[in-house]
Amino acid sequence: MGKDWGVSTDTPLVLRGRLVTPRGILDDGIVVVDGPTIVWVGPTDRLPRGWAAPEPSDATILPGLVDLHCHGGGGASFPDAVDAADAQRAVDEHRRHGTTSLVASLVTASPEILLLRTAVLAELADAGEIVGIHLEGPFLSAHRCGAQNPADMLDGDPELVRSIAGAARGHLVTMTVAPEVPGAEEVVAALVDVGAVPSIGHTDASAEQVDEAVDRGFDLLASRSNGRLTATHLFNGMRPLHHRDPGPIAACLAAAARGELVVELVADGTHLADGTVRSVFDLVGAGSIALVTDAMAAAGMPDGEYRLGPMAVRVADGVARIADETGAIAGGVAHLLDVVRNVVAAGIPLEDAVLAAATVPADVLGRRDLGALAAGRRADLVVTDADLAPLRVLRGGAWV
Repeated sequence: MGKDWGVSTDTPLVLRGRLVTPRGILDDGIVVVDGPTIVWVGPTDRLPRGWAAPEPSDATILPGLVDLHCHGGGGASFPDAVDAADAQRAVDEHRRHGTTSLVASLVTASPEILLLRTAVLAELADAGEIVGIHLEGPFLSAHRCGAQNPADMLDGDPELVRSIAGAARGHLVTMTVAPEVPGAEEVVAALVDVGAVPSIGHTDASAEQVDEAVDRGFDLLASRSNGRLTATHLFNGMRPLHHRDPGPIAACLAAAARGELVVELVADGTHLADGTVRSVFDLVGAGSIALVTDAMAAAGMPDGEYRLGPMAVRVADGVARIADETGAIAGGVAHLLDVVRNVVAAGIPLEDAVLAAATVPADVLGRRDLGALAAGRRADLVVTDADLAPLRVLRGGAWV
């Protein structure tokens, strides 16, 4: 390793390269890590006495990425994992590629299965391997089910929310809800009550229904540091935007522009056109966007047959689709760093892409210790080459 990446092997650890910081890009910067914490970030020529600057490096150093929506990877699926060791394979796959903080996502299933899978993931959360659990369902619109099983979708049930939160042992961080589903209002209130963020998605709602849900959720979240709702993979699993029927997309964009909601974008080159991604960044700004993978078991794996909960999935030419007559897209196969690379190639500045892939998701989680190259944050770093391919990953001050 040594000088190849501008790394001092002394303690504290001193890394040099092109830094992506909350204040912008430093073409020649230093990050100093002491144990699990970043203790200094700044330009090389201002490095305080006592720390020796390594040799110059052409590496790019990003904060560890934070994925709010991930169903699996490395051949392992969170909705299908029967024990923590199985689920850990997916965590490790994404961690090796720069996602140092991951929210494990389940899909719609029977209440019994949801409770079992939530308990499995709670073990990983207790161990600090994941930063929370996300349930994508079961209170969703059967008309916008996407790759999820409509037969398992339910009307809103706040008691089920509380049971799931109990199984999660404090690690339920978000749940996707369709605002038009009967009982959705009670579900939103229950989610906030158990400390989770409501997320609008898989919905056929009108703009007015979404407006009401956002208003209520935003008011309920007002006392929390992470006081914004989210929109689950904006555009995907939603009624399309129409000039006489704006629907959920227009309402979510407007709420994001007002600072009341963060929109997820699966900007992997498959789920959204590059022009759509650029438009959303222009409309709401990087500070209201969370880049996500929506990855399933095939992330980092070859084409073939996989599972996503009860649904059979076929991956061909790097695109996952349900193996039935609908052929609906069934999640992603990218890592979050791949999404960042794709967004930058589409014309978004690197610092904006990193803000949306690290800092904003950390803020949604209320984790001000993650998601940025800044003193006092956890020492989560991704060292990449000039093309944003991962070279090495540091998590909590330890090399992965």
